[in-house]
Amino acid sequence: MAGEFGNPEVIEEEVDILLIGGGMGACGAAYEIGPWLDAAKKQGVDLKVKLVDKAAMDRSGAVAQGLSAINTYIGTEQDPADYARMVSNDLMGITRDDLAYDLGRHVDESVHLFEEWGLPIWKLDENGERHDGSKGMTPLKDGGKPVRSGKWQIMINGESYKWIVAEAAKKALGTERIQERVFIVKLVNDKNDKNRVAGAVGFSVREDQVFVYKFKACLLVAGGCVNIFRPRSVGEGTGRAWYPVWNAGSTYSMAAEAGAELTMMENRFVPARFKDGYGPVGAWFLLFKAKATNAFGEVYMETNKELLNDFPPYGQAKVPASCLRNHLMMKEMREGRGPIWMDTVTALGKLAETMTPKEIKHLEAEAWEDFLDMCIGQAGVWAGENIEPEKKNSELMPTEPYLLGSHSGCCGIWASGPTDVGAPTSEDHPDADKIPAHLPKGWNWGYRGMTTVEGLFTAADGVGASGHKFSSGSHAEGRLAAKAMVQFCIDNKDHKPELEDSVDDLVAEIYQPVRNYLEHKDYTTAIDVNPNYITPKMLQFRLQKIMDEYVAGVATMYQTNAHMMEVAEAKLEMLKEDADKMRAKDLHELLRAWENYHRILTAEAHMKHIQFRTESRYPGFYYRMDHNYVDEENWKCFGNSIYDKKTKTWTNFKRAHVDLVDKSKLFK
Repeated sequence: MAGEFGNPEVIEEEVDILLIGGGMGACGAAYEIGPWLDAAKKQGVDLKVKLVDKAAMDRSGAVAQGLSAINTYIGTEQDPADYARMVSNDLMGITRDDLAYDLGRHVDESVHLFEEWGLPIWKLDENGERHDGSKGMTPLKDGGKPVRSGKWQIMINGESYKWIVAEAAKKALGTERIQERVFIVKLVNDKNDKNRVAGAVGFSVREDQVFVYKFKACLLVAGGCVNIFRPRSVGEGTGRAWYPVWNAGSTYSMAAEAGAELTMMENRFVPARFKDGYGPVGAWFLLFKAKATNAFGEVYMETNKELLNDFPPYGQAKVPASCLRNHLMMKEMREGRGPIWMDTVTALGKLAETMTPKEIKHLEAEAWEDFLDMCIGQAGVWAGENIEPEKKNSELMPTEPYLLGSHSGCCGIWASGPTDVGAPTSEDHPDADKIPAHLPKGWNWGYRGMTTVEGLFTAADGVGASGHKFSSGSHAEGRLAAKAMVQFCIDNKDHKPELEDSVDDLVAEIYQPVRNYLEHKDYTTAIDVNPNYITPKMLQFRLQKIMDEYVAGVATMYQTNAHMMEVAEAKLEMLKEDADKMRAKDLHELLRAWENYHRILTAEAHMKHIQFRTESRYPGFYYRMDHNYVDEENWKCFGNSIYDKKTKTWTNFKRAHVDLVDKSKLFK
């Protein structure tokens, strides 16, 4: 029967594999899984697969609006070890070489597929002339030369990037296996094995329906987390598609509640962006060779370069880590030499030395189009303030922090890596006894991309301790997970999942915000003002204020200390109590309410990890002012945790860091 608001229709379905999300990681898995399903069928194992996305796949995920570059493409000039080295250095030395190396040897296959599906990729001809996505050029897989903006990025015409990738995924998986506009909000453990996942539950954001799935394995790829910190530009964050405002930490929070081990949740990414519009600056630095200056025209990366000596060896790298570049910028601002400018005028003027006016005009047109593709707000700022970047410099500013495991960050879930690259298989370090006994030892436990919970896999933003995967790497990692999940299901073909919670209890939990509203909506004449409930928007503002002011947001110039986080802890506890009273006056608010539940738990994980790591590993991204240094002796290790959903407590512990790839090549 059709449901109604407050009394939803309950739809139960049993599958073998559930894909949760619709971004690049999910698309990679959806495309890849077909041949492995066929292989399983030949072994007598017929597997049923379903993909569930809270949005529509064509325009969901971080690449939804478009993108003007593929940030990770190895090509013939580098190799996977070079890539692993870059990832390690940019994340201040603490990454999983096995995960980065494995991705590096697979990512180009995804890029070649994108081109095959119709993505226009910029190429160089035999004379070194650029062609922006023109047809008739040699494909990359056959030796075509991409236009690079930096060592790892290649330029594309990417306004339809996600649409192209999603179309291929839908064709491969079949639309009958895809359920859009359903928000999965909770994983359910197995009744007979608390360290195994057995199901997931969510609701339609269009109809009064709750969906309950049972499965043997699932891929949790629901993106990273934004909007837990107050945006630097007031109100701007509510309309931005890049980074996506709908990334609510669902991957991290649902995995944590299921008992999965998290890693490096203290790590955040604070990108330097064009001020107010949040337009990305990478192409300008790399393609146009623009430099950032202080108010006096000084290139602060040069005038402050001695400060990099405070962070050996990372400060001596040929390319300083992203956080260190931020660190030098913020020194200028703290000492009164702001604002910070990107010297677009000089950079564009210098193009005339090597390019014809026609070539310059064409390149400029492509640059302006890039912002219409992926950050239209920036184009709006330039238009509204009469800024022509070839005539007037644009202001730069670090943004609020983001938690993103596939971009320039490495927070996420501790996941099993490949078995063939020499990764450690044991824990031999002084703090090994503090690792909970039920967790696996070492860096792999048989299935690529599986978390420490049986049957729960992840990819993209979900996989921690790696980073710099971006869109292409997320797709490749989804493909790797697809193969592994099929093998897991073959190995567990006789397993019958049983949910530890009743369906009635799950439905009641999901619709609690609706009941809060329906029960109390008539208490006042203004429905937004009510002593018995809080609106999702109000609660999100409170969360952002707490994190901003006490956990190193823009209000404190990214500074915190133990005492400030004690205050944050107390305020978060009160916020969690109030969250139980969130209302949902419609399905859209129910969506926002559950995004808030996920954001709160993700924010708490972030804070707990910063409390645990008594150093400032990422100066420029955050500073623990009570431990304002990089402590290589005690903290060159992974900071990991597990969450107990019954006691609502965290256990933090260390895992040893090991270099599998020689890092000496990074340094001057």
